[in-house]
Amino acid sequence: MRTIITFAALFLSVILLQLSTGGVGPLDAISGLKLEFSTEQIGLLGSAHFLGFFIGCWWAPRLMGSVGHSRAFAACTALGAMGLIGHTLTEAPYAWAAMRVASGLCVAGCYTVIEAWLNDKVTNETRGRAMGTYRIVDMGASLSAQLIIAILPPASYVSYNLLAILCCASLLPLTLTRANQPKTPEAPRLRPNLAWRCSPLAVAGVIVSALSSASFRMVGPVYGQEVGLVVDQIAFFLAAFVLGGALAQYPVGWLADKYDRRWVLIWMSVAAVASCGVTMAASGTGTVGVMLAAGLFGITTFPIFSISSAHANDFATAEQRVELSAALMFWYALGAIASPYLSSTLIQQFGPGALFAFVALGHVVLIAFGLARMRSRPTPEDRTHYVYAPRTSFTIGRLLKRSREGR
Repeated sequence: MRTIITFAALFLSVILLQLSTGGVGPLDAISGLKLEFSTEQIGLLGSAHFLGFFIGCWWAPRLMGSVGHSRAFAACTALGAMGLIGHTLTEAPYAWAAMRVASGLCVAGCYTVIEAWLNDKVTNETRGRAMGTYRIVDMGASLSAQLIIAILPPASYVSYNLLAILCCASLLPLTLTRANQPKTPEAPRLRPNLAWRCSPLAVAGVIVSALSSASFRMVGPVYGQEVGLVVDQIAFFLAAFVLGGALAQYPVGWLADKYDRRWVLIWMSVAAVASCGVTMAASGTGTVGVMLAAGLFGITTFPIFSISSAHANDFATAEQRVELSAALMFWYALGAIASPYLSSTLIQQFGPGALFAFVALGHVVLIAFGLARMRSRPTPEDRTHYVYAPRTSFTIGRLLKRSREGR
């Protein structure tokens, strides 16, 4: 309880931020369908979000170093609110894409500030409880953000303004706290080749993870409508994916610490291919079948990023781990930028099942690459701990570094 009280302002900002910026993705997809955007244009909105996220991950640490934590958070939040309100001024899909760049930048920038602040304030004694609470708060708010579209009318002035209000409200806890601002950490160097040098398989894993997660979360509403779900059912369809991913973290983490992580990654990808087939087959089985399939899809695909990250960290030195985390996030962001547009294009050409065929193909490639990499070198005997790695900023590695080392 003391941990929650100590970091209450940070955690409340996380909740409000997730509700606003996490809700805009499914709301944009549903609104785009109502406004008769093409499937490709809806996918472009998702890709634009991750383009903004990538820019924000790179820019936010430098902004924080120039103006401080609170001002950097305020600037990023302002951009996010402007992007949300801007949706009400036009119905042009490419203008909405530009606004989604702003919302993506807001997410990355605000999480960079929150995680830098959290890292400065935790101690070795409170780190475990603080990180556990942070993960629960973040995942719970993400789950709620998927459900929020069940009560928000699509393409509505009220809906986007409500999300903008939540985004602005996330400013209050952090800017009004009496806690002293921490010292600004040095921005991690962005060296994408570091991740490839440590583990080519991990790079492939995070890209396929992005392909799975970004495609489903940004284009999933289109699939849901195509298979006959109404708006409130689509909200639960997306939430089932997030809930499945959350429930999978502990058992998958136990497996990844006990067995060779390459085999765990390969068998999770085999399960992901199977879950893609189940999801496509479940499209004609009714609402319950579709929801259960979405949960299974989350169970099999959501942990791929954390397994890949743990495997890469097994080959890194303690001094490299912060930069390695940033490098893995770089590759994840690239995959997330490309995949919503690609998957939406495939849906437009071949129908809704193409979304899961696309994801399944990515995992088939990952299986083949994983089997090939197992011949290249043995896994190290001295391994780091499996840690659920949030995909939030280039600086998350600072928070996770000691958790991986068991300290």
